[in-house]
Amino acid sequence: MKRLAIGVFAGLSVLAGITGCKPDAAVQKAEVLGRGSKDPGPAPVVPSQSTPDSAPVAALDPATLGSASGVVLFHGKAPAPVLIDTSMDPACGMGPAKGPVHSEQIVVSGDKLANVFVYVKSGPPQIASAPRPTTPVVLDQQGCKYVPHVIGVVHGGYVEFHNSDITMHNIHTMPTVVGNETIDVSQGPKGTPKVKQMQLSELMVPVRCNNHPWMNAYINIAPTPFFAVTDATGKFEIKGLPAGDYVLAAVQEKLGEQDLNITVPAQGTAKADFAFAAK
Repeated sequence: MKRLAIGVFAGLSVLAGITGCKPDAAVQKAEVLGRGSKDPGPAPVVPSQSTPDSAPVAALDPATLGSASGVVLFHGKAPAPVLIDTSMDPACGMGPAKGPVHSEQIVVSGDKLANVFVYVKSGPPQIASAPRPTTPVVLDQQGCKYVPHVIGVVHGGYVEFHNSDITMHNIHTMPTVVGNETIDVSQGPKGTPKVKQMQLSELMVPVRCNNHPWMNAYINIAPTPFFAVTDATGKFEIKGLPAGDYVLAAVQEKLGEQDLNITVPAQGTAKADFAFAAK
């Protein structure tokens, strides 16, 4: 998949409204728009790339907040799980996370797609006032694989790398956005967690292990704290969204990115379903 990146933004501006009439129903199914659609939706949010130390401009009123939830579908024949040979390091099967290791490039259950990163691509200006999480996001190494396979963190936030295995690992991130640190450090068996800051917005940053070439994961550094990763049943939910018009985006490491226009009602839920097809 072509690497995806979110550029550095300087200010905040929103073009209100989406072309066409808005549904009256509080819960709606938004129409998926392709990259070539003539309907641009609301203008992109331009959040500051400052760190979480920046104070919010105003508190969000809970009475004006809603949510978005949905499911990501997979159309077509799902690829069979690929068993990975980990025999080069017998310790991979000796820790608490025993069992076979399979490729996680495309994980489908029924017709539901796991490990899809869904995030707010644009929305009302109030999203700049949203509180940012202060707890680091944990990425662990268990049974010589990264767990979870896909994570999200707001720009300026922190990732805490763990090694629950009884073997030596190497944490190697490969960002492409200038200003994001390339991490390349060893981590001993059950070693001390390593905390690293994720500076600038960038999608699908690969994480590898130089000691175990099959190990891979992806870090998504989001422009706002509004994002989610689909679970094993393809479901996701993003809470605490200020009411208004949004463009959501869903990103999958091999299948690409899709955009979706929705309207979030105050104290209600906008339905947001995506569908990817086999390639």
